[in-house]
Amino acid sequence: MENILPVIHRTPMRQSATFNQLTGANLYFKMENLQRTGSFKLRGALNKVMSLTDEEAARGIIAASAGNHAQGVALSAAKRGVKAKIYMPEKTPLAKVNATQSYGAEAVLIGESYQEAYEAAMRDQEENDRAFVHAFDDFDVMAGQGTLALEMMQQAPDLGTIVVPVGGGGLISGIAALIKSIYPGVRVVGVQSSGAAATFNRFTGKGSARLSRVNSIADGIAVKETGMITYPIIQHFVDDMVTVTDAEIALAMVMMLEREKAFVEGAGAAALAAVLCGKLALKGKKAGIIISGGNADVAKFPYYKSLAKPIENLRKIG
Repeated sequence: MENILPVIHRTPMRQSATFNQLTGANLYFKMENLQRTGSFKLRGALNKVMSLTDEEAARGIIAASAGNHAQGVALSAAKRGVKAKIYMPEKTPLAKVNATQSYGAEAVLIGESYQEAYEAAMRDQEENDRAFVHAFDDFDVMAGQGTLALEMMQQAPDLGTIVVPVGGGGLISGIAALIKSIYPGVRVVGVQSSGAAATFNRFTGKGSARLSRVNSIADGIAVKETGMITYPIIQHFVDDMVTVTDAEIALAMVMMLEREKAFVEGAGAAALAAVLCGKLALKGKKAGIIISGGNADVAKFPYYKSLAKPIENLRKIG
């Protein structure tokens, strides 16, 4: 943790009487939307960048990202005083692109999803021999993300379950490995978007672990395939995996803004969506819910609200 402590924020754990009443659970929100760069991704990116040798860093950094990792890498590179070039999907929210550039990194928009951006970044890396900072499939990145779980258990020591949004699996693998080594009785549950459920499919054996396309308002977790390094850790340590629809994610986003005055992105609302919509048996239990990021496009919020309307009845949970 010494690599990242001087830079990251120790984000708050918050409770909500409204959500506790709605769900019948005792929920603690880990507000990583309040992290620097607006996402937990800074933790892993910073740990990786600060772990590079001087020779590696001097060659420059390259990465691929759906948006939040890009900002984490860009800020980390600025702190290290090195150049960064980051590939992102063409549909990356403008707020994420602008923020990445504001930290001094070069942003390249290419492809429909993270996978195409990743493949372009790898071609660049091979041609120019730059240090690659993977968005999730890297032990240093996973270790950095795992610091989030350590903070959660320090802030709320008797949590019984931690609910985690899942894309490529860097966050949940880092969290699960740490939790199960120190607090083996705590359950770790992953949540994927039903429109990008590669890890869920592999975990449950219900579908393809490599998707031809992804479609979700939760762009931060819209990944086409599982990580080679992350998945074995997920398989070994994670207790359960569920999915949520865009309508359910939108409901969680709207309710967080209306009830808690917190603006969160789709990926950041996914874990809460699973709890709100009855995907997990948490009634009467104490659970930590990771609100992983807040870098949504404000202009699209009316659209998110329109998506949430058809499932208004899900606000009343037994």
